[in-house]
Amino acid sequence: MPTPEITVATPADRDQIVASLIAAFAGDPVLRHLFPDERTYPEFSAAFFGHLFDKRVGKETIWTIERGASTAIWEPPSPQPAAGDTLADQLSAGALARVRAYDDAVHALLPDGPFWYLGVLGTHPRSAGRRWGRAVMDVGLRRAAADGLPAVLETSTPVNVELYRRAGWKVVREVTDPVPIWVMQQWP
Repeated sequence: MPTPEITVATPADRDQIVASLIAAFAGDPVLRHLFPDERTYPEFSAAFFGHLFDKRVGKETIWTIERGASTAIWEPPSPQPAAGDTLADQLSAGALARVRAYDDAVHALLPDGPFWYLGVLGTHPRSAGRRWGRAVMDVGLRRAAADGLPAVLETSTPVNVELYRRAGWKVVREVTDPVPIWVMQQWP
């Protein structure tokens, strides 16, 4: 089965991509650590993924299949002006504190120097098993290789560590607090 067309996400794709990522990450250890309350998970995860989308959509580094069936949100290495902290207005104080603590833990593990960062890779459960996640991830990997820079990601599930290893990633750092985090890297 051929991979459908991969497109660069636009602001018009936001709602569909965010909804797909909410479904894709419903059981993810990080998202459940950040937003453990079943009642607020949909609202808070929508704010979280919307925030990540908004920060990167103008950089044209969000690649997607079928407007969200599978999506890779990459952060390029060049310094860009940061979007405002819209999460502070959309999350509870506890959820915001967990997001910031997790961000601090991850940023402490990231390498020095420029790199491409795969911040989110998610496939809606209805589209799982088609290798579309690999396809949208590979677009960012090609950009990193073209720039002669490494690519970096973090994951918190052992199953994903093995999936990424099969795709050529190597574990370079790991911690267990606040949740297990494996930082993985690929070199051009």
